[in-house]
Amino acid sequence: MTSPPPFDVDAAARARAHQAQLTKPPGSLGRLEELAIFYAGARGRFPVAPPAKARIYVFAADHGVAAEGVSPYPSSVTAAMVANFLAGGAAISVLTRASDIELRVVDVGVASPIPGTGGSMAELLSFPVRAGTANFLREPAMSRAEAELALGVGARLAAEAADEGVEVLGAGEMGIGNTTAAAAIVAALTGAAPEVVVGRGTGVDDAGLARKLEVVRASLALHAPDRRDVLGALAAVGGLEIAAMAGLMLGGAQHHVPVVVDGFISGAAALVAARLAPGVRDFLCFSHLSAERGHRVVCDALDARPLFDLGMRLGEGTGAALAINLLRASVRLQSEMATFASAGVANRD
Repeated sequence: MTSPPPFDVDAAARARAHQAQLTKPPGSLGRLEELAIFYAGARGRFPVAPPAKARIYVFAADHGVAAEGVSPYPSSVTAAMVANFLAGGAAISVLTRASDIELRVVDVGVASPIPGTGGSMAELLSFPVRAGTANFLREPAMSRAEAELALGVGARLAAEAADEGVEVLGAGEMGIGNTTAAAAIVAALTGAAPEVVVGRGTGVDDAGLARKLEVVRASLALHAPDRRDVLGALAAVGGLEIAAMAGLMLGGAQHHVPVVVDGFISGAAALVAARLAPGVRDFLCFSHLSAERGHRVVCDALDARPLFDLGMRLGEGTGAALAINLLRASVRLQSEMATFASAGVANRD
């Protein structure tokens, strides 16, 4: 993978120096100050205006491993939820409407026909790599070439968004069975035990959790993915939407457009992207700590400190939508607050 341009440390330093001149005690806005400094460095400029044009991509795909009973929901729910996104009835639909964030839904591998919505409120982009992954308990989820194609979908969309003036991106997903795939890829790339990364996902009971854990453990034993071969691990036990989100992050970094990471599954994609091109990490903003337990492993591996913890575990990009509001607020504070000199207020020195 091509390395992204470097994070602009000079722009970040100028933003940090400016923060010290604003009419407040140093550091009193806490993480909001850090967030505004991050945005200046990621965008590569200071002064920098608040991001007016934000867009969240929700990548949807099915998983063959769902046949192993790892989710209480059937695979057909993936297509039904895509229709719900398009009709404006999902949580991410509400949050993006409320926050003036563009929503794009991307089919990278939905196995079932998507029901008609009778007039869509969101835009559907169709780039199916294949009709869902294979059951990775029995065979690789996809070929290396298919994993590369899915990465390319996300990277291409990031480039197009940058050309269209999008200033911040969010990565969301939908796919029944994808917490199983995310757990497997995180375990493969970090060496963490399956017991640490496998959670209840959409709400499996104790028997379902035990089954899910055994599926991940057996799949890792079958494929023995090499953590140094990131693409190979992704192909063996990953998901098409995980690959596409990773591609979005790679593409965003290439164009100095920061990408807001959602929860566990989006975090697994961030791990893939950062292992493929380490410089990508500097362009990622981690929105929330998911209630899915494997997300802590992801955050530790990426030295990430999410902005908030609301006990969320829905996915879809919902955490990213909330974080984009914080990002906008932080940059407005940096841009619009008076300095001690301009306000005629005595500094403590």
